[in-house]
This record gives sequence, C-alpha cells and structure tokens, in this order.
Amino acid sequence: MSNDLPSNSAAENQEDGPSRMGLLISAAIVVAFGVFWKISAQSESTWAMIGFLFLEVCVISIVIWQACDPFADAAQWVGKKLHLPGSVRGATLDAIASSMPELFSGIFFVVLAIQSVKGGDAAALQQAGAEGYGSTIATCAGSAVYNMILIPAFCALVIAFTRPSRPTIDVEDEVISRDGMWFVGCEMLLILFLFQNSMSWWMAFVFLGLYSCYIYQLYHDALIFRKKKKAIKDYLEEHGTDVKVGKVLDAMNAIGINVSRALVMKALEEVRLHVSREELEEEEVPDEAGIFFGYFSVHLNRFSAILILSISTLVAAAACYFLVEVTIETAQQLAIPAFFVAVILAAAASSVPDTFLAIAAARRGDDSGAVSNAFGSNIFDICVCLSIPLLVNSYLTGWQPVTLLQDGKPIAGLVGLRILLVVLTVTTLAIMWHNRQLSFKKALVLCGLYAVFIAYAVLGSLGILF
Repeated sequence: MSNDLPSNSAAENQEDGPSRMGLLISAAIVVAFGVFWKISAQSESTWAMIGFLFLEVCVISIVIWQACDPFADAAQWVGKKLHLPGSVRGATLDAIASSMPELFSGIFFVVLAIQSVKGGDAAALQQAGAEGYGSTIATCAGSAVYNMILIPAFCALVIAFTRPSRPTIDVEDEVISRDGMWFVGCEMLLILFLFQNSMSWWMAFVFLGLYSCYIYQLYHDALIFRKKKKAIKDYLEEHGTDVKVGKVLDAMNAIGINVSRALVMKALEEVRLHVSREELEEEEVPDEAGIFFGYFSVHLNRFSAILILSISTLVAAAACYFLVEVTIETAQQLAIPAFFVAVILAAAASSVPDTFLAIAAARRGDDSGAVSNAFGSNIFDICVCLSIPLLVNSYLTGWQPVTLLQDGKPIAGLVGLRILLVVLTVTTLAIMWHNRQLSFKKALVLCGLYAVFIAYAVLGSLGILF
C-alpha cells in the first residue's frame, strides 16, 4: 500500500460492539425514574412531578432508541437486497428509521387533541386540531434544529477525543451544496406556509412532491457518480496507478467528464486496494440486527427483516404515544402552551436515533455521512413528518384548513420559531462551510447556538417573547 493513502488506526475507527456505556447510562436513568416515581406518588410537590415527567421522557427516549436501532439494520438490509444506491437508501429507508419518532409523535398530537373534543362541534374540532398540529410543527422544527446543530456538534466532540490522528469532522462540499441547500429550500417553503393564516391539505402534497424530487436527484447523482468513478478506474487500469492526478483530470476533461481531484484520489485508493465502492458499501450493510444495546443479534433474512421492521414500528409508535401524553401533561403542570414543551422535550426525545446513527457513522470514518444524515433527516421531517399529520388532521376535521391563529393572533411561539429557523440555519451552514470542517471549538459554538434556542423556548413559555 502506498504511503500517501489516508490511514486511521483500527482502534480509532472500530465499533466497540455492545454499547456498555449506553446500557449503564440507561440503567441509571431507569433507577432514577423509579425513585422519582415513588417521590412524586408520596409528595404533592410540582417540581417532584416535573422531575418524574422529565425522567419519563428519558426512559421513552431509550425505548425509541432501542426500537429504531434494529429497524435501521433491517432497513439497510432491505435496501441492499433491493440494490438501492447508498444515497437513495439513506434518504428513504435510513431516514424513516431515524425519523419514525417525529412521524408518530406528529400523528398522535393531532389525533389525541381531536379526540379530546366532546360533542363533535366543528369549530371545536378545528381549534383542537390546530393546537395538536401546532405541537407537531414544534416537534418537527425543534427536531430539525437539534439535528442541524447538536448532532454535528456531538459528532465533532466525540471525534475530538477518540480520533487523535484526525480530530475534526471533514465535510464534503456536496453535503452542503446539495443536502444543505435542499434543507434550506424545504425550510424556506415551510416558513412561507407558516406565514399564512392557515395550512391546507394540498400543502402536504407539495411537500411530498418536493421530497420525491429530492429522491430523484439523489438517484440521478448516484448514477453519475458511478459513471465518473468507472471512467477513472478504466483509465487507471489501462495506464497504471503511478500516473499523476493532474494527468487523470486532463484525460477525463478530454472525453467530456468533469471530475474533482478528490474523486480521482478516492479512485486511486480503491484501485490500489483492489476494492470497489460497491464492495465498500456492502461491508457497511449488516447481515444481523443488533438488539438491546448490541448485546444480542438476529440474523437477517426476508422473514426476520419483516418481523423486525413490524415489531420495531409498533414499539416506536407506542413509545411516541406516551411521549405525546407526557409532553401534554408537562405543559399542564407548568401551565404553559404545549408548543414550548414539544419544541424541546418531544423534539430532543425523538432525535435520539439520529444522534447515535450519526456518531456511529463518524466513528467509522464517514464524516460526511454523519452530517448528511442530519440534513436528510431534517428534509424527511419537513416534507413527510409534517405532511402526514396535516393530512390526518384535514381528514378528521372534514378537510378544513388548519388554522395557525389563536384568538386572532399567531399560535404562541410560532413567530419566534420562524425567525430562529432562518438565523440558526444560515449560521450553522456558515460554520460548516468555513474550511469544510467541524472542530472542537466550532462544536462548542454550535452548543452555544442550541442554548440560544433553549432560551427562546424558556422565555417564550413565560410570555416574554413572541
């Protein structure tokens, strides 16, 4: 192997097998939950109840995490059998695996709100549906902020301490120019819709159509990428791997194929290692699904994959039902709108699978995959996780539009959320674009940005901000 090939020690990139740390932390949370359960049952203290509810959210997050882990493994296996390109698989099956909590939570916020109305009064149903869908917007928007800011920050912090040879997250231009810009476009459309007085069922189909276009571009880009890679490898096999990169670039330009220096370097590495991109992707797709923090595994075949996908979906749906109930109860205990609780608690709890998927990708050395996973999940959240609950709401209220007004004014917190989404998105993308890297210091800055978002939710719940 040539000395100019990038190398990482096995110790830095290997997976640790069972997540012992995850199991220990989860066990401590469960024990604390039991203690607060007993305290809240014996005490009428509001803060004891708040502590109990917070720990209940943590327990639900663990359940969601453990449900989505095997789902992700099985979904990747299905994608492999269907011969889906990695980028398409990531934006569809992997996105579903990591965004199930947001989808189910959004549906339950709407359904439970409408079911709470007695008598079937049309106006009351419409108002209840609006409140439920407001919490759905808060959950998806809060999850988008969490994914966009905290997930890359967590990845950078973990890599800074576990990969001394390359302690930064290196982001490819394509991740920002394609996935980042798609996210910004979807977000701008969402904000445009949120500036209306109501949202109608046809807006859901606009988002779903936009997501279809995103999938098509991913598929198209994957085909072009493979064509370029094949052309480079054919040239290298004919002229040898000692050829200079500049000569390869000139040869590709001569036949009308525009390639980057980075792509030529990757092709050189793969040819020298006698491995193809397809073979590398095959290695990343598991033949087993990990269960219970990775301590157990199930061999994947057609039957077991379907069974795991079904059971994981049911478990995640049940967990999200309780997450919605806890969110509503917490809002009642604090006497604040559910919007502000959902934008923090429900959003963070539903983003747990995204966090662990991204960190695992970063530890495998797939820095761009870790960041693009966050963007892909956000696009899925906006285009799908907001659309399905909107359609459910419209169906249950006789296809009436979902009002975004409360007493003639925008839903509490909605105006501030519109502004923050734009500011935080632009700032985060600028930080990532600078040197195309996320360092330890930049990770701390991102954590500070999320603290600003938390402050918005806290001050908004107190009625200080709009």
